[in-house]
Amino acid sequence: MALRLSRLIQTPFMARGYPSLVAKEKVEEVAHKKMPLQKKIDFAFVTRIPKAQYGGRHAVTMLPGGGIGPELMNYIRDIFHCAGVPIDFEVIEIDPSTEGNDDLEYAITSIKRNGVAIKGNIETKSEAVDTISRNVALRNELDLFVNVLNCKSYPGIPARHKNIDIAIVRQNTEGEYAMLEHESIKGVVESMKIVTDENAERVARYAFEFAKKNGRKKVTTVHKANIMKLSDGLFLEVSKRVAEDYPELEHNNMIIDNTCMQLVSNPHQFDVMNMTNLYGTIVTNVICGLIGGAGLLSGRNYGDHYAIFEPGTRNTGTAIAGKNIANPIAMINASVDMLNHLGHTEHAKVISDAVYQTLCVDKIHTADLGGTASSTDIIDNILKILSTRRVHWPQRVIVNQ
Repeated sequence: MALRLSRLIQTPFMARGYPSLVAKEKVEEVAHKKMPLQKKIDFAFVTRIPKAQYGGRHAVTMLPGGGIGPELMNYIRDIFHCAGVPIDFEVIEIDPSTEGNDDLEYAITSIKRNGVAIKGNIETKSEAVDTISRNVALRNELDLFVNVLNCKSYPGIPARHKNIDIAIVRQNTEGEYAMLEHESIKGVVESMKIVTDENAERVARYAFEFAKKNGRKKVTTVHKANIMKLSDGLFLEVSKRVAEDYPELEHNNMIIDNTCMQLVSNPHQFDVMNMTNLYGTIVTNVICGLIGGAGLLSGRNYGDHYAIFEPGTRNTGTAIAGKNIANPIAMINASVDMLNHLGHTEHAKVISDAVYQTLCVDKIHTADLGGTASSTDIIDNILKILSTRRVHWPQRVIVNQ
């Protein structure tokens, strides 16, 4: 168990009654149910690494999404081809203009088959009550209970603060994003915020295990328990309870509005941050804004059985789609996270090094970072660097031509 936990930390409701998304096969209900809640080192939230197919290759579901997603995914395929990455993509397009969920159901089936996906932000254009958010549904249906963001500054990138290194551990399937709303009487809408002891503990324990494994010193639980005394009160209470199992780590808590102010004024006081869904969205965007914007950081979504990798701020970028000005770094970093998760660490390293050299040494920056480079300028430079690197892969060395 310790080995399984170590693997996740290093690289890091099934069907909930959504329209057309109820699990139809009892076999899947048994095979993919949540792991039982356990304590301390035996806590079972491991995402199993899918077994590689013939030749050591992995199949990965690719969901381009909307806006700049498709063009960024093309860049990923170019980079993987140049670096000789042993990945085969199963590309699935989800049409944002449709009101049915057939595309989404097929995407979920593909991820269950492959175990891993990389995605852009999937638009849900319809405002009909019975049309669900595809992004939220994916995370809920696959029980991807935690989202992890490593918010680390790049040297030389224009930013409000330097040398930031914060890890955000965000609850991914409950909170305000439970998508349980109803109109009790005309003109009165109620939206339910869901917090359960079980899922609050899963996320809190992930945060503390992450901190312990990665040499962090402190975990901060972000909440609004002064107002939402039952829901956020439970989340905070569970975090305090879990903290007792980690006496070597400091644990404090902070109200969400004060957290945002403290992030802007003194972000270096934070180390690992543990929070619910909506607060995670807010804090993630604040930190990304502090260290260079939405185009740099990637996010990892983990569950007991599946993992999805994506840009950290989950922005669609529709306004800049097709203009060759989007910053591709966040999506490339998501692909690096995916490779580390799958065990292709050598390929991940050479791509990550090429990104670092492009940004910090060659200083090729897109407009969002204060530069004048295009998307393809970034990619061309990364490909040029990769063409000179050797990738060590089991039993042989790949020399990029």
